[in-house]
Amino acid sequence: MSSLRRRLHHGDVDGKRREHYGTKGFGDLNEPLLGDDDRRELDEKFAEKYVVRGIWDDERQRVQLHWTVLFSQLIAQWAQWLANIVIGSGTILGRFFSPSSSGQNGQRRLLEPFLSPLQEARLKQLQGRLQVPFDGTLTEHQDALRKLWRLAYPSKEIPPLKSELWKEMGWQGQDPSTDFRGGGYISLENLIYFAEEYPEAFQNLLHKREGKRAEWEYPFAVAGVNISFMLAQMMDLQSGKPTSAAAAHFLELLVEDEMAFDGLFCVAFRMMDAQWLAKHASYMEFNDVLKSTRAQLERELELEDITSVKDLPAYNLLRI
Repeated sequence: MSSLRRRLHHGDVDGKRREHYGTKGFGDLNEPLLGDDDRRELDEKFAEKYVVRGIWDDERQRVQLHWTVLFSQLIAQWAQWLANIVIGSGTILGRFFSPSSSGQNGQRRLLEPFLSPLQEARLKQLQGRLQVPFDGTLTEHQDALRKLWRLAYPSKEIPPLKSELWKEMGWQGQDPSTDFRGGGYISLENLIYFAEEYPEAFQNLLHKREGKRAEWEYPFAVAGVNISFMLAQMMDLQSGKPTSAAAAHFLELLVEDEMAFDGLFCVAFRMMDAQWLAKHASYMEFNDVLKSTRAQLERELELEDITSVKDLPAYNLLRI
């Protein structure tokens, strides 16, 4: 079944079973970065910038997106079915649940997972990265921002760190450092990792090359900061004590790949854009799309045979 599932392209349009947005975070991570106030403030800024894009010329991509939507509910059902089996068994996720401990509503509760020395070291390293705010006065952070520009626009000259040109990448103003807020320096690292590891997918999303686009599109760079923020909350990384099966399984991914968080960022970004297109969403609906992206990502992380980010069904979207 796993080989069949990995051939199916992912997209959850209507899944709402686990749509929730936690309030725990890291330092300033206490609210989505595109809240209602931000969206009202930015409407005028982005109304002229983001225009209606053309319909796909590539018939193969349109067909793949169609199948993505068609199979979304089927994948969600498989995820729930397999999660139920895993929870009741002695497999990877089964050990995170107490067979005899149930809540008042009959729901199983998570036990604190046992972490190997390798997992503990990699989790601590990841938590350390999450604690670093973006500091525009640090040379290292300035250089990272310039590196992102070079990866995004290889043929263009790097602008000053305060310039209207940064808006082309989807920053809210002429100074990108003001947009990181709760996202921190790791969100910039995530964007650089995406550009280096999956350059074609990165460029497609940056330039909104695929699909019939809304008149008011989501800003690329700020969307990336939001995704980093969402993943940090979703995985309960501050405490390292998962409150969901998906967060518990993420700790298993650290055994195989110390960059699992960065890889998951790439999958989540591509997943979000696929749902954006399938929902025919516009700028004001960004947070709703992000919530459904989180819910579907949680479902996929609950699947039994996921040992790396590349095993996730949605990973195939990076290769479209």
